[in-house]
Amino acid sequence: MARTPTLNFDRGTLILHPPPRGKGWMDYATWDDRVEKFRIPAIRYRSLVEALQAEDVYFIDEAKQFYPVDLVPTLEMEPYAHQTEALAAWKLAGRQGVVVLPTAAGKTYLAQMAMQSTPRTTLIVVPTLDLMHQWYAHLVAAFPDAEVGLLGGGSRDRTAILVATYDSAAINAEALGNQYALIVFDECHHLPTDFNRVIAEYAIAPYRLGLSATPERTDGKHADLNILIGEEVYRKRAEDLAGKALAEHEIVQIKVKLSQLERERYNQLIQTRNDFLKQSKISLGSLQGWQMFVQMSARSQSGRRAMLAHREAKDIALGTDGKLRILINLLAEHYPARILIFTADNATVYRISQELLIPAITHQTPVKERHEILTKFREGKYNTLVASHVLNEGVDVPAASVAIILSGTGSAREYTQRLGRILRKGNIENKQAILYEVVAQDTSEEGTSARRRGERKIEKAGEVEEAGGEKERKGKLQVVYGSGKERSLKAAEQLEINYSTGSSKSKIQNSDVTDRFTDASPKRGGDRSEETED
Repeated sequence: MARTPTLNFDRGTLILHPPPRGKGWMDYATWDDRVEKFRIPAIRYRSLVEALQAEDVYFIDEAKQFYPVDLVPTLEMEPYAHQTEALAAWKLAGRQGVVVLPTAAGKTYLAQMAMQSTPRTTLIVVPTLDLMHQWYAHLVAAFPDAEVGLLGGGSRDRTAILVATYDSAAINAEALGNQYALIVFDECHHLPTDFNRVIAEYAIAPYRLGLSATPERTDGKHADLNILIGEEVYRKRAEDLAGKALAEHEIVQIKVKLSQLERERYNQLIQTRNDFLKQSKISLGSLQGWQMFVQMSARSQSGRRAMLAHREAKDIALGTDGKLRILINLLAEHYPARILIFTADNATVYRISQELLIPAITHQTPVKERHEILTKFREGKYNTLVASHVLNEGVDVPAASVAIILSGTGSAREYTQRLGRILRKGNIENKQAILYEVVAQDTSEEGTSARRRGERKIEKAGEVEEAGGEKERKGKLQVVYGSGKERSLKAAEQLEINYSTGSSKSKIQNSDVTDRFTDASPKRGGDRSEETED
């Protein structure tokens, strides 16, 4: 009598033996001479099971170790429309995919809603220890009866609901791979790296949710999210949510002219740099061009002079005295509003802190001191903070109403994160937020800002020319699934999940391969807490 095919999990892969009848499963399997059995990547677990089900193959599933959990929430609020729509779109896509929402739009609560509607063991992966502890605090408050643990920062829990850093999850990917049915990837643009991607590749989790305000990566690897998590199923921008989930906001760009001495020196430096670029046939309009410039600058004295000239010109644009005068005027105009000041470098942070007596936070600020500064800012003892890149992501920043960026950032992610710091409405009725971007006119900094906005600039010695290009178009609500054709959101509420959650050693047939569950959609929701990072 033929033995029953058995599916086992083996350190980030699946072993199916003896080979079952049918052909559908063979698309996912590779013969392994070392063990003389067929091996399948763990990430193909769902596709493999569906293929076996489609051919009515009788098999034993000993791979999965995930199981149902009781998630009775005590933290609930009325969900915003975009949260309900995003959850429905995710379910419509088979509970796999990426949701793109701006900072402060309630991504944490959306994940809670997804967990409630998919009550299975869940792994939440986050980029920083700060975010790990924020998620832990939120989940403990939301599900006080659930077993919530941490992996990272010295903690090594093995719980039904586990919050882990990307680093720790990647290191332990082989052990975690078959323990969780749902994986939530917060700030999922961190996933498609050579080190982090194993978290998704070694996991059999049939349900995956990616969250990010800006999933796009400069290296193009964001395309891998389609395989690692699923396609983008929902997107909203800050403009779409203004006045609803987010505060009404205004964006103002202020251009500052260099002084005569600064301009003369800047033009001289740019000419030195551009002469070398022209001679070396290098264009800085791409990442490859910049990498080539760095390589060539290390090979000759002229290249070294060009790089030093580039850096000094950049310092002039970033640190012109005109910016400090503009900053002083803006601080006086908006006093006593809560104001966040962002710079591109620590030197400017410390200069502003010393000359204007404003509390500063950089990567060098000790954790306890940073916590004390943010606490006093939250309590209103400090009205203004200045920081470089450290408050961009993964730090709980109390709500402010004014942000001042003292350099034209070329990163859409960084710009969106900084804008998000002032968009949380909190308890303020009719909040009006404002973001100032202060850039040095006719410098490379102005071109950097223009490129982020979808415009294209060509920089010459001492000037910046418009070179055309399309302006960024305002995004619209889209529900994307498969071919991209629109489908009714109501259909998502009727979707049933077809994966067993019983004993991992139980025999499985197509007729009972799944325990079907009814969605426990939250009646109230919405991440409005000022103290929860999204």
